Amino acid sequence: MLTIDTAQRRIRLQRRHGLVPGHPATVAEAAAAIVVVHATDPATVYLSLLARCPGAKLGDISAALYDDRSLVKLIGMRRTMFVVPTDFAPVVHSAAGRAIAQRLRKQLLQHLGTHRTEPPVGADLEAWLTDVEAGTERAVDARGEALASQLSQDEPRLRTTLIPNGDKAYDVPMKLTSRVLTLMGADGRVVRGRPAGTWLSRQHRWASVRSLWPDGMPELPEASAQEELVRRWLGAFGPATVADLKWWTGWTLGTTRKLLARLDVTEVGLEGETQPGVVLSHDLEPEPAAPPTAALLPALDATPMGWQRREWFLGPHQPALFDRNGNIGPTVWWDGRIVGGWAIREGEIVWRLLEDIGAEGEVAVAEVAGLLQGRLDGATVIPSFRTPLERELVEGGS
Repeated sequence: MLTIDTAQRRIRLQRRHGLVPGHPATVAEAAAAIVVVHATDPATVYLSLLARCPGAKLGDISAALYDDRSLVKLIGMRRTMFVVPTDFAPVVHSAAGRAIAQRLRKQLLQHLGTHRTEPPVGADLEAWLTDVEAGTERAVDARGEALASQLSQDEPRLRTTLIPNGDKAYDVPMKLTSRVLTLMGADGRVVRGRPAGTWLSRQHRWASVRSLWPDGMPELPEASAQEELVRRWLGAFGPATVADLKWWTGWTLGTTRKLLARLDVTEVGLEGETQPGVVLSHDLEPEPAAPPTAALLPALDATPMGWQRREWFLGPHQPALFDRNGNIGPTVWWDGRIVGGWAIREGEIVWRLLEDIGAEGEVAVAEVAGLLQGRLDGATVIPSFRTPLERELVEGGS
């Protein structure tokens, strides 16, 4: 069995994830290079794409998301929010989004059936929900783009309130507005639009899906969409273990293995791993060595979040760089591996190396930090999930 060593995996990571000079050229190409961009934290989208496109500015990313619409935000694998190239969105939607929408719909109908509502919704819950979705979709189409509060004015049933059955502190009445819109987004009936505030804002407008696809979100057969998703992931993240793919997609082990069996893949050994890896059969030739490069990747960046087993690029640094729930914070990279962490303190990028990378590496990190600093317009970014080193740096630790 062919064995692919750690050095080659790091070379592939740098080259294929846009961490070497000269590629990618546009923010849409940068997103495609890592298949999807994590978007749970709005700042991650911008910082991930800036890291891979040295010539891009914040406005270029906003334009790709909201003007030329070459990128779109949607729910995908593991019910996570992602930004994806618009032409790839139907694949993600059909491979993962529709199944998530089915679960969200089932949960909402169950809650409607077991909770009192104000006003009452009637006996035929499915018909009621279907009619509310249709009314909401008409309102979005008419406005083109609107805040949830505006849509609930046009479709008052969005303000229907679920009355809790219990008496716990967290049992509070909740309007259905957010749940219905999230369901419709997962179902491909509406998409997330411009933020209500700056690029760091968590509140966003909802936009008509017909601004991207006049006939609605294209739907593909689930199996073929899943195969294409696996193919894209292996092209960017392979070689990797079956466990890596299972974790990234959120599928069962059986589904993951069934999909791999339908693709032309080859099993390979991985240096330092007890389990074999898989790689696309046409992708066995080694990549030429890449020049050592530095990068500052944000919290939840798609590269370090792309594998379940990360020792080959993370080393011993997990305690400092991850929170208790397994979310990675901002990381400093050199030559295809994580070597430190960074943060923004009062508008200034600060970092700490966790290992010796030599004078060349230190100079490269400083240069990358300086370039990024100049493109943030003085913003201070605090990740949603705080990690030990990021907190230390913000609080003034050296």
